[in-house]
Amino acid sequence: MYDLLVVGAGPYGLSIAAHAAAAGLSLRVVGRPMASWRDHMPRGMFLKSEPWASNLSDPDGKWSLDAYCAELGMTARHGEPIPVETFASYGLWFAQHAVPPVDERMVKGLQFCPGGFEAVLEDGETLRAKTVALAVGVMPFIEVPSALRSLGPQYVTHSSDHSDLDRFRGRDVTVVGGGQAALETAALLAEQGTRARVLVRAPRLYWNGLPTPLERSPWQSFRSPQSGLGIGWRNWFYSERPAWFHRLPEAKRTHIAATALGPAGAWWVRDRVEPVVEVGLGQRVTAAHESGGRVRLETVGRGGEPAIVETDHVIAATGFKATCDRLSLLAEDVRGGLAAVSDGSPAVGRDFESSVPGLFFAGLTTASGFGPAMRFVLGAGFTGGTLVRGVRRRLYSGVPGRRIPRPGAGSRTARTGAVSRSR
Repeated sequence: MYDLLVVGAGPYGLSIAAHAAAAGLSLRVVGRPMASWRDHMPRGMFLKSEPWASNLSDPDGKWSLDAYCAELGMTARHGEPIPVETFASYGLWFAQHAVPPVDERMVKGLQFCPGGFEAVLEDGETLRAKTVALAVGVMPFIEVPSALRSLGPQYVTHSSDHSDLDRFRGRDVTVVGGGQAALETAALLAEQGTRARVLVRAPRLYWNGLPTPLERSPWQSFRSPQSGLGIGWRNWFYSERPAWFHRLPEAKRTHIAATALGPAGAWWVRDRVEPVVEVGLGQRVTAAHESGGRVRLETVGRGGEPAIVETDHVIAATGFKATCDRLSLLAEDVRGGLAAVSDGSPAVGRDFESSVPGLFFAGLTTASGFGPAMRFVLGAGFTGGTLVRGVRRRLYSGVPGRRIPRPGAGSRTARTGAVSRSR
């Protein structure tokens, strides 16, 4: 039985694994490394975050994006967006250097067993561990507006369904949403010859400004400090003090998680959208129907005026909703033991442990616990070290007589003890 099973091998799962391996825990990591970045984002996309705010986390900070780029003879510069393909390759490089070999089979079920948890893999094999860290990313939490759910995938898809957009060349596509995913998807569609439009519920599009130079006067830095989420004391607090954020009242935390850093496009995509993409502002989709092999959308404006849009396909770039009921891999009794906060996401303690002892969460599921940084790669740094300390505490308190190794002790065994499997 392992000390820790990490379910998921994206930025959060790999960062947790790096800290756990360095702490000497017996460890297994299961999942396809960087799967969301490799399989669910179209070619040509870029990271919205600055390169220096896009590092995966290891205890010594050795395996940074800067180090990866330097190895390739590249430079990750402030104000120059990083291609998604480069970031995905960086994550694979990090996995090779900082964590035990990753088992690429998927976990289909997680249930209780004596002394901990049992994970059922896609081929029926089982793994047992005293503690589990669920770093499942965003894919279990896809959110599509109810008005669009009645149509099949030939007419409606989510933005995360596409690793490329070639199938839409020469067609008419409507993107629903006003955030980065919607606007960058629309730009890529237009650039390949698709007639693209965007429908946005807000009365206007919001755009992030040019990044502030890193080199600023002490007075400027004091008035409006730089952080991985942007400038200003509020962003600095969300970015640099997630443990303090966790001490806020629950209602305040969930409100901030839902409203802070709202939908907006990156500065570098604005000129690719405004000249070529039709934008419908203040439009809420109320119904969708198939009509002659196309989609007929019914919308309502902010003043209540109805409108009709006919299109070949709808892409819902409408984000993700990380609620406990969508964690279908959890057995009913495990999921039933989860306490939730008001937005439906799992309630977690100061070290990311849920109300189910030994079950930890990471990433988007913890945004209401530790703030907006958990929606970005940036949050992996705080999560990796904090969660592993929580695992060590759980092992110490929950396994009588168990001696927890010193950080670094036995790390060679931990790094070589896992089984590698790829498909």
